[in-house]
Amino acid sequence: MDLADEQRAWVERCASLLAQVDDDGILCIPPVRGEASAADSLLKLLAAAYGEAWSNETLSALLRGVDHGGKTLESWLRDKFFAQHCRLFQQRPFIWHLWDGLRDGFAALVNYHRLDRQNLERLIYTYLGDWIRTQERAAAEGRQGADERLAAAKALKTRLEAILEGEAPLDIFVRWKPIDRQPIGWEPDLNDGVRLNIRPFMLAGDVGRKGAGVLRDKPNIKWEKDRGKDVESAPWFPLFKGERINDHHLTLAEKRVARGAPSYPAAGRSWSTGAGR
Repeated sequence: MDLADEQRAWVERCASLLAQVDDDGILCIPPVRGEASAADSLLKLLAAAYGEAWSNETLSALLRGVDHGGKTLESWLRDKFFAQHCRLFQQRPFIWHLWDGLRDGFAALVNYHRLDRQNLERLIYTYLGDWIRTQERAAAEGRQGADERLAAAKALKTRLEAILEGEAPLDIFVRWKPIDRQPIGWEPDLNDGVRLNIRPFMLAGDVGRKGAGVLRDKPNIKWEKDRGKDVESAPWFPLFKGERINDHHLTLAEKRVARGAPSYPAAGRSWSTGAGR
């Protein structure tokens, strides 16, 4: 690449930060399974990036710069980061803030580019599972708020498991792919884009903001039909008559039959709703 010498120097400096990279792209806001909280991890990264220039005043200035002056890094991550991240990246976030709806409950910042099926399972059964076991112990000891946190965490687990399974309406539908190439369950293709892949998380049932599903805030994303017309060779032309419809759902049974797999647990039907509008 044709880069300025100064740019190459910055690239080399950033290489020293690779030690801060998380192994699975999942950072829980509360400390879970012996890992540091998201705020502590970010604080460590900032200190390494700023080097000798790092100080408490630097942190205060950074927080003021994101309209969070006088408050903590953790509260910024919990309350403001995701909405600001959505605006910065034109409503196509690649860091997803998943939560159970409680300010002191389970929440995780997830790198969508790393969120394959294996890592979603890891989020559900390792991270969230550890949080649930912690709340079960706290509830047994009679700690205040533990019952509410436990109930919220279990409800989130149910929602995430439904996304993992991918039954309609929590399926991923990609209008430029034929039915035998549609994802079965959580099988996201990054090339299909955030707009289509984030849909199950926004339709899984609101835990906080209306229309946000299990996300901390609602990105400005819709699945109405796109502009223009499809050509007759497009896979969904016969059904949509050339309209570029995204707000459509397919059952697991339909997709399994199309792939030549057994249509368990039962034959379903294709359906379309206005849920994403």
